[in-house]
Amino acid sequence: MKWESPRAAEEHLHELSRLADTAGAVVVGTLVQRLDSPHPKYYIGEGKVAELKELVEATGASLVIFDEELSPAQGKNLEDALKVRIVDRAELILDIFATRARTAEAQMQVELAQLQYMLPRLRRMWTHLERTGGGIGTRGPGETQLETDRRLINRRIRDLRAKLEVVAQRRATQRKGRKGEFRVALVGYTNAGKSSILRALSNSDLFVEDRLFATLDPATRQVDLGPGTRALFTDTVGFIRKLPHHLVASFRATLEETREADLLLHVIDASHPSWPEHKEVVEDVLADLGVADRPILVVFNKIDQLTHAEEEAFRERLGLELGEPFVFASAVEAGGLDALREKVRDMLLEQRPEVHLTIPVQDGEALAVVYREGEVLVRKDEGAVINLVARLPRPALGRLMRRVGVGVTSIA
Repeated sequence: MKWESPRAAEEHLHELSRLADTAGAVVVGTLVQRLDSPHPKYYIGEGKVAELKELVEATGASLVIFDEELSPAQGKNLEDALKVRIVDRAELILDIFATRARTAEAQMQVELAQLQYMLPRLRRMWTHLERTGGGIGTRGPGETQLETDRRLINRRIRDLRAKLEVVAQRRATQRKGRKGEFRVALVGYTNAGKSSILRALSNSDLFVEDRLFATLDPATRQVDLGPGTRALFTDTVGFIRKLPHHLVASFRATLEETREADLLLHVIDASHPSWPEHKEVVEDVLADLGVADRPILVVFNKIDQLTHAEEEAFRERLGLELGEPFVFASAVEAGGLDALREKVRDMLLEQRPEVHLTIPVQDGEALAVVYREGEVLVRKDEGAVINLVARLPRPALGRLMRRVGVGVTSIA
């Protein structure tokens, strides 16, 4: 790995070990080299390659996993030198996603990411069949197979993109059907406890497991926030340090839930020593998705795993450093989500105030805006006017207030 502090290197290797465990591998040894810049041939130095080869032989390892993304040439050179399979961090994460995908959409998204990752590495896979030279009459079976594979993969990529576009359109239609609902998307580093929070809030049987990337498919549940208020909460795929960009691109349709949400809950594992880094990773991905400007509530989860003294110190530090709203939460303690539920309710009421509307019967467009963009709580048709009690987003409310004949009164 590139130069890092000893503590950071240890934490990153621990995370890599957890990824390997999730993928079904057993870690038998680790090796670290601090580099100012990667070696062009092997990523690590030639002396370290020799040391790694001795470790592979001593432990009987059949696989070496690098915490960095390797170039196709570096992967090939390492396999030639070590005589074992080489996997980099990106390929390991792709493999985990492939085993965790349950729905047809998730499986297509992962396959697309895998094919995009594989395409520039085909030559490494077929090097044993290549023949020296080039041009007409000199191309061997490896080169022919290489070209065939490239065509097949490019065709499959186009096919998957077309199918995912259909899925994205279908998902957009579903979101339109929820237009009047207040929508909350849970985002966060993998294993921060998003699914556990949603399961506890909604009293549903959502799948939860203490492993990285336990769930990939978005799950939406209705959550009661208190008297007269409810919201739709959607769990999204977890993020991780150095998440392969192919995956972010492939899951973009799924992550559109974050773009359409009225509120993002950024769930952070408060008990993890690297939570500041995790927070930064998630914020970078949200910025890449173009949703960093959405209203965000930071949720420090797993607070039950801190001692009372640690919790007090944690609260004091956050009060000084964090410039955005936050709450503490525990999905396992009784009442551990009460503060979260109350804060989300307050933010809902702030973004969608409850108002009394008087709309002329002939103003069908204004009535359509209320039903399309808000939530109608009470309706009374009284002659030439329609009286409504509704909860509306502030932009829609502003447009209605500018219409002639429409009366708007706030409800305390």
